[in-house]
Amino acid sequence: MTIRFAGPMAILLIGLAVSAEAARTDLKLGMILEPPHLDPTAGAAAAIDEIVYANVFEGLTRITANGAVAPALAERWTVSDDGLIYTFTLRQGVTFHDGAAFDSSDVRFSFERAMAEGSVNAQKPLFAPIADIATPDTKTVVITLSRPTGGLPWNLAWGDAVIVDPASADDNKTRPNGTGPFRFDRWVKGDRVELTAYADYWGEPPTLRDVTIQFIPDPNAALAALLAGDIDAYPNIPAPEGLSVFEADPRYNVVIGATEGETILATNNARPPFDDVRVRRAIAHALDRQAIVDGAMFGYGTPIGSHFSPAHPDYVDLTGLYPHDPNTARALLADAGHADGFEATLKLPPPSYARRSGEIIAAQLARVGIEIELIPMEWAQWLEQVFRGTDYDLTIVSHTEPFDIGIYARDGYYFNYDNAEFDAVIAELTVTADADRRTDLLHQAQRKLAEDAVNGFLFQLAKHGVWNADLEGLWHNSPVQANDVTGVRWTR
Repeated sequence: MTIRFAGPMAILLIGLAVSAEAARTDLKLGMILEPPHLDPTAGAAAAIDEIVYANVFEGLTRITANGAVAPALAERWTVSDDGLIYTFTLRQGVTFHDGAAFDSSDVRFSFERAMAEGSVNAQKPLFAPIADIATPDTKTVVITLSRPTGGLPWNLAWGDAVIVDPASADDNKTRPNGTGPFRFDRWVKGDRVELTAYADYWGEPPTLRDVTIQFIPDPNAALAALLAGDIDAYPNIPAPEGLSVFEADPRYNVVIGATEGETILATNNARPPFDDVRVRRAIAHALDRQAIVDGAMFGYGTPIGSHFSPAHPDYVDLTGLYPHDPNTARALLADAGHADGFEATLKLPPPSYARRSGEIIAAQLARVGIEIELIPMEWAQWLEQVFRGTDYDLTIVSHTEPFDIGIYARDGYYFNYDNAEFDAVIAELTVTADADRRTDLLHQAQRKLAEDAVNGFLFQLAKHGVWNADLEGLWHNSPVQANDVTGVRWTR
């Protein structure tokens, strides 16, 4: 028997069929770098958080798309009058992806693990103010601080502070087990990570059911994959030179946003001749920041003069401290005993901003007598040799952690910068709540780093987002290292 509909009924059925066909629940998203592993509490690579932050793992708090702190596994918290005691009330009915129940003991385990003497947490200082963690019942966590720390809810929103299950914590590098709206499905090394919506998620379920995160570091390959529809979105495409193609195509949205990525010519301050401030200042004068932005980033990026985001209200523009001046650079080198220049290596991780900037910087330094050998490195190799081993002269990397000027006060950090005056400023900043005094201290810190030319401060990395015009909910800016897809949906 054949049934035919005509008139309004036919129109209704056709409309329903089109809607059903268009209601996609999958997403194919591109990323530049493949992470070394998937445990955000055990590594410094931004690529880890770009996959799992908010999607797979959650903390007591979280950072939203506009950079605000919001409740996550803690539904609320109170602070004592002296600022030393934070009491967090946890959400109920939360489970990890393996079905284990979440409660206050998981919070205590996660933080004590991060604080432990042998901890490999890349942001261990975030937990330094914590003196005690009490769990009077399964839904309450009381954190007592050794000093007032108004930024504690922010600190606990970092990927390094997500909550893990004690039973599966050691396996999170390869099989992450979190409480987020997506569970880990599989990792095809060298190609992609696949996530699936978690059916028992405690909060609002995501619209997406399946998310594939594809690793496409090559700029040309990234452009081709987007144009061919092999991927739906590239939140931070490594090919700014190709943005005009997508801007002219109504199938795509192009969004230029801001990141927290201070891109620097990182310098080993403990290795001669870079232990001489005259040499570092010579390098600063040799650099033409705008030429680097124009040549490597096709004009997308904001020159910086210290390690601080221009978007922050306490930013100081110090780009004029070392104007591009090769003659002054050569004079400083001569005064430091290097009238004939010297040779050095520049180790470059895979991102295109680093590789392209490296070629331009090598040419700029050659003009003042510094001959540079460019050494391309894979990400894991860079992390091992440069970041952990501090075996380098110069390197280029973008520090995408938010509000991270305090890294310069860390003992043994890979810059090998050691300055008691700067350390004292950061120490006072940590315990200061007064807004005006904090501004003054942040200005002091920025100026000190610039005066000491600790690194070659290059530019603030822009966020070049390209995605299917029918997608909404992807972040326009990057207040933290994340590709948060929890609110992403297809409009048709």
